[in-house]
Amino acid sequence: VQLQASGGGLVQAGGSLRLSCKASGMNFRINTVAWYRQAPGKQRELVATNDSGGGTSYADSVKGRFTVSRDNVKRTLYLQMNSLRPEDTAVYYCNVELWGRAFWGQGTQVTVSS
Repeated sequence: VQLQASGGGLVQAGGSLRLSCKASGMNFRINTVAWYRQAPGKQRELVATNDSGGGTSYADSVKGRFTVSRDNVKRTLYLQMNSLRPEDTAVYYCNVELWGRAFWGQGTQVTVSS
């Protein structure tokens, strides 16, 4: 299983970014995939999930600002991030849990300046 995240960068507060996570080596269509993030000195936290039926869930801190979606043909998970805040600064990781273990992408850095 490989998860390749991209799309991070430096943006001013109030700006937007779209992250992508390309999956391979797994049946993407039938699995729940997720975005996590980890800020310096903090624990990794769940940001959003997207299940095989298109159902989504979000951390309270990003509700109304972030949207998670997927393209099963492209085997890609997306995270549209709007109204970004400095506290959104973190490394963002995509995740899938298969066969009792967690698989992680390499992470993509998002930095929001004030």
